[in-house]
Amino acid sequence: MEWYDFFLYGTAAALIFDKQFFPDLSPAAGTLAAFSTLAVGFVARPLGGLVFGHFGDRLGRRSTLVVSLVMMGLGSTLIGAVPSYGSIGLWAPVLLVLLRVVQGIGLGGEGAGATLMSMEHAPEGRRNLYAGFPQMGTPAGLVLANLIFLATNSLAGHATFTAWAWRIPFLLSFVLVGVGLVVRLRVTESPSFDRARQEDEVVRFPLADALKAGLPRLAVTLLAVVANSAVAYVFMVFTLSYGTKHLGFDQQFLVLGVSGAAVLWFVSIPVWTKIADRKGRRTLFIGGSVAILLWCAVFFPLLDTGSRATALLALAGMGLIIPVTHCVQGAIIADTFPVRVRYSGTSLVLQIGAVLGGGLAPMISSALLGSGDSSTGVTWYLVGMCALSLVGAVALFRMVPETPVERAPLVPETAGKA
Repeated sequence: MEWYDFFLYGTAAALIFDKQFFPDLSPAAGTLAAFSTLAVGFVARPLGGLVFGHFGDRLGRRSTLVVSLVMMGLGSTLIGAVPSYGSIGLWAPVLLVLLRVVQGIGLGGEGAGATLMSMEHAPEGRRNLYAGFPQMGTPAGLVLANLIFLATNSLAGHATFTAWAWRIPFLLSFVLVGVGLVVRLRVTESPSFDRARQEDEVVRFPLADALKAGLPRLAVTLLAVVANSAVAYVFMVFTLSYGTKHLGFDQQFLVLGVSGAAVLWFVSIPVWTKIADRKGRRTLFIGGSVAILLWCAVFFPLLDTGSRATALLALAGMGLIIPVTHCVQGAIIADTFPVRVRYSGTSLVLQIGAVLGGGLAPMISSALLGSGDSSTGVTWYLVGMCALSLVGAVALFRMVPETPVERAPLVPETAGKA
């Protein structure tokens, strides 16, 4: 549900917000400005990660995750009520940015927390599988956002949708938050955190202790995960803008194509995580890093053919390859830190990676594209990011020897030694 909120904004930024909030700019500049507001949410995510990580390590995972859900829903609902530029002028994009910050802070506390809650409840031999379940929320939220976006557009008509009906999917967030709270309030606290609290292992400043993992290890961990975020947001957000404005694909075709690929992403995560539990997550992550690099080299050339069939192939390939690294990266990051500081440390790495990867990717891609039609610069950008992450993953796994805990159930006393 939180990813629904976040991706709904991304879809609207690609297709609607340039006209609603930046009408005085050229089409290229308006798109770049809309993607800049998308990036603002990512910049706020490390702040949310630090705040929620601190309280998640001090007070518990469960309560912080409830607050993050409420913040996301509130921010999204109010975005649906922001007047357009034509009504209040400059205040319209200002309010949009402020609410985007609220969204970013909320999601910053969610990413690591949900993964830890699931992973720390895992039974023996299924730790990667359980850690992968929250990652399924990413493609599920994307599909839900796109389908509601398309349904509203279809029922209201394109002109009405562009004028005001685009607000309806955002206002529906209020209903989804109510459903989410019913579910989340019934979840028990993490057994690992409960044990750390009972043994008086809770520390006063978790982030300071988390940084004791050392700059080299933190840097290569960050480098290893940054490409997945960049590729995912180019695929999910920038492709919509590029395909409609430069390749002539209609909006509905692209949104449905990305949604179909997200379904593949969703259903393949349990498959990949089961393989990780059997064969080891490191082998899976390295193989996935190579695969995503190779597919990024051909993704835009396939789209540029202008063929719908080839475009669907390109999108489906992304839907199958992105989850290979995405499904285990949370567990890889979490094993950098002991239980008592795991929320703070994981949030720090995950959210900085999201800023450097996904937050900047649509904006950088738009700038590389400029007013022309060549996607070559975007392709080289993605390939370069993937190469950096592959190097980071290899360096990380050589720096830290693999231990049995990476395949075993979570045990608080040994988790920090992974």
